[in-house]
Amino acid sequence: MADNNNNTTNESQESSSTPNPIPASFDAKQIREILRLMEAQAINDPGMTKLEREEAEEKKAEHKFWSTQPVPKSADVIEKDGPLHPPLPADQIPQEPYELPSGMKWCILDVETDEHVDELHNLLLENYVEDADSMFRFSYSAEFIRWALMPPGFSKEWHVGVRREDTDELIAFISGIPVDVMVRDKTIRMAEINFLCLHKSLRTQRLTPLMIKEVTRRVHLVGIFQAIYTVGKLLPKPVATCRYFHRTLNPRKLMDTGFTQKLEGPQLAKVMSLMRLPSTTSIPGLRLMRKSDVGQVRKMLNRYLKTRTDVLPVFRTDEEIEHWFMPREGVIWTYVVEDPEHVGRLTDFFSFYSLPSSVLKAPSKSKGKSVKRPQGVPAKKQSTTVNAAYLFYYSVKTDHGIKLSDDEKAECGGQKKEKALVKEKENSLIKDRLTSLMSDALIVASTQKFDVFNCLDMMDNSMFTTDLKFGPGDGYLRYYLFNYMARPVDSTKVGFVML
Repeated sequence: MADNNNNTTNESQESSSTPNPIPASFDAKQIREILRLMEAQAINDPGMTKLEREEAEEKKAEHKFWSTQPVPKSADVIEKDGPLHPPLPADQIPQEPYELPSGMKWCILDVETDEHVDELHNLLLENYVEDADSMFRFSYSAEFIRWALMPPGFSKEWHVGVRREDTDELIAFISGIPVDVMVRDKTIRMAEINFLCLHKSLRTQRLTPLMIKEVTRRVHLVGIFQAIYTVGKLLPKPVATCRYFHRTLNPRKLMDTGFTQKLEGPQLAKVMSLMRLPSTTSIPGLRLMRKSDVGQVRKMLNRYLKTRTDVLPVFRTDEEIEHWFMPREGVIWTYVVEDPEHVGRLTDFFSFYSLPSSVLKAPSKSKGKSVKRPQGVPAKKQSTTVNAAYLFYYSVKTDHGIKLSDDEKAECGGQKKEKALVKEKENSLIKDRLTSLMSDALIVASTQKFDVFNCLDMMDNSMFTTDLKFGPGDGYLRYYLFNYMARPVDSTKVGFVML
């Protein structure tokens, strides 16, 4: 449910995947400061950040489609959470699909079949998210597509495709899956809308609103009237805005593909040294998740998300956890921490998934005198893929039962300051544990030959990004709710990860 004539509800994921260049002649502290200052650069107004410029442009934009939809207007001040409109009576829900332009027809993509998943794979591979310079595009594997679109309770009817009538070619797609979303203290059954993709030749034909309306109709038919979706661009009206952060794992590969700035000699050596990770993990009891861990992972994750975030999924069954978190080769990695003193008892876990990007074109050659390749030495083969790991969900202990001493209470001089001090101590313990856990996640990803590790500044991610040398990217991901008004949510209170 996103107005994006380019191609996708997750448009910014690729455009934001290129981190700002790192000048390796500076130390780590200086690098972080330079990256922060680079955010303030803008094309038209050096005094505006990219985010501020996008917000200013959105205020001038016309949203002909979204002005007809149950979403808050950009100027709305939301003071209370709740649906915009009540559920529609059955007789007000269209029973037949919306009419498509001549020469097109609706279809259902059955991703349980190899033929249909291959068609969707090719459509996404050739037409889905690209970065701003058209150098990279997401490359979803068939197994990833099945993982993303076939959770417990999924409906094939929500995997909506468009074909050409004459050739039967798949030319557009949009998907929905059912999900329970908690917005602050209320849980709502919603549709999670994703993978909006149109063939490049269709992007001037206003097909996107039709596809959104059609998947909305199908969702309404089963009695669901709210949805959650993400878009890179700014539309009316995001409930939250998150920024991308990137941690280089393979500097040379990222430079060779044009993903980051090309460096040579001492500068390259310094970056390589700065980004080097230990060869082994540090947390005792860290191991791959097993099926017997499913119940504990569900309890840990639900407890963590409810304690720390305001917009979050609710995992009601072990079947859901098994689907989303049991390791799948080349798709999802989940590691748990087993208490060394209590066999079988878990204390923490982390997970990340693989979403590579195809290299569409080689980076432009740097200026200067070229070096002639010696006779008989083959040309270096251009890398065709950037292997990116994306942080999924995790859990750490959030209640340490902190008690203040009498001296600390006396120094606080009141309950309000006492609560603030307890929270500060709690956050310090969470930060220490989470930093250790994510350090091990980076090491695991590095051993699995990933080139970069990506995350958003959601959940408690900001607690570890600086210490673990993540750099801010140049893109943002906006979260939207359909037919639900919600007061603004800070990025650190977003606990819903969209693939």
